[in-house]
Amino acid sequence: MRITVTGHSGQVVLAMRERAPPGVSVTALGRPELDLEELATIAPAIQASRPDVVVNAAAFTAVDLAESQEETALLVNGAAAGEVAKAAAALGVPVIQISTDYVFDGRLDRPYREDDTVGPISAYGRSKLAGERAVAAATGNHAILRTAWVYSPVGKNFVKTMLRLAETHDEVGVVADQAGCPTSALDITDAIFTVARNLSENPDEAALRGVFHMGSQGEAVWADVAEAIFAERERLGGAPVRVKRIATADYPTPAQRPANSRLESSRLAAIHQVTLPHWQDALRSCVRRLLTEHQTG
Repeated sequence: MRITVTGHSGQVVLAMRERAPPGVSVTALGRPELDLEELATIAPAIQASRPDVVVNAAAFTAVDLAESQEETALLVNGAAAGEVAKAAAALGVPVIQISTDYVFDGRLDRPYREDDTVGPISAYGRSKLAGERAVAAATGNHAILRTAWVYSPVGKNFVKTMLRLAETHDEVGVVADQAGCPTSALDITDAIFTVARNLSENPDEAALRGVFHMGSQGEAVWADVAEAIFAERERLGGAPVRVKRIATADYPTPAQRPANSRLESSRLAAIHQVTLPHWQDALRSCVRRLLTEHQTG
């Protein structure tokens, strides 16, 4: 199975290149050959890669910057996603679109299901919802995978930020009134490979297509995640770091974040037989790897 994924350096792209199972080749397409801000580059690059499945993982992910650059975010996350899906449709292959909890307003008092009403409260969320709609309009042969709170051993993410702060602080203030499902890009990648194979091997199975939520088991607030990071770091010999639990209002940002980013992922389990590990197990593994690589590097 040949998978073409958009992007060169994103967390999911790098994880896919690292974890491709036997019999699966991953071709990562990014600038200059495929530039999501230059829509005319998308179809030729994808066609030339001759994929069996296309994964659109590249995105404008700077959530706060999107507030002042919404036009660019809409181009990259919205219109370009539609062009990626059109290119896949022209080749007769499925497309997997990576989306986000930010399509919701975060006001629900339970984990979000796929059929819950969307209502993004940020420019980034609006752009990703536009992408979902563009993909669905371009082809029925799609799986839209919404995930949340993504981290990994590479790129910019919460885990790496906390470990960096721990080097110079004995106390860190962390938001404690936003809940979600911290999700490892490595686990997301494993799920993508399974979904890709299911779509490729069952071209006429409508149930495998549509929108799916893809979050780790369990839930947490950001302060819980920070405490787990620092606890694992201390277990491995690091100095103790305390977490000061603060409110979102105490840490203002240009973009609003959903207070509830919890995703109900049972549909993915039932239809694609994909269940991600508990967030605590995946997080510990990531922290251990980061600290080991830091020591050996």
